[in-house]
Amino acid sequence: MDSFEYNKVAGAVLATALLVMGLSIGSEIVFEQHAPAKPGFVIDVPKEGEGGGSAPPPVLEPIAVRLAKADVKAGANTAKACLACHSLEKGQPAKIGPNLYNVVGGPDGHMAGFPYSEAMQKRHDAGDKWTFDDLDHFLADPRGYVPGTAMTYAGVKDPQARANVIDYLHTLSDSPLPLPPVEAAPAAPAAPEGAKPGEPAPAP
Repeated sequence: MDSFEYNKVAGAVLATALLVMGLSIGSEIVFEQHAPAKPGFVIDVPKEGEGGGSAPPPVLEPIAVRLAKADVKAGANTAKACLACHSLEKGQPAKIGPNLYNVVGGPDGHMAGFPYSEAMQKRHDAGDKWTFDDLDHFLADPRGYVPGTAMTYAGVKDPQARANVIDYLHTLSDSPLPLPPVEAAPAAPAAPEGAKPGEPAPAP
């Protein structure tokens, strides 16, 4: 082999070696790995408030509180849905359901001669009355509150909308009942003598 051919072979070998070396260095750069500051695995922990548990249900305000801020006009508008089954004015005949005049404060099954369900008739015979609280529960879930009632209406689910309707119904009376009083919130316990402003009182 003359020197020219030898140089060609040597050049090819050198070029191959350089190519392999370049690929090795390049792969280390592309796939470079950094050791963690602390050995171990990173585990994602949900932050407070991001848990999978459902949020607690909102606290239902007492009917007296909701009635104190009720909107009679809004209640009258919502009560239009009742007209499909009930009459509202004094002296009007029953429809599928009984007339609702004087219903608030009146006895369960208040309309004489109306064929109430057995469940409602039992409440009437027991002397039950349609208090503001009873109406609130009944209108929220009629069949749940009085199992066996003939009323098929699903109920008014919004608490304030129910209060609006009840406030309107209570005006449909010869002598409307006074609205129930709103109970005052309990007073905070007195701080001990010498306590700094903002310092909580001791537990009882």
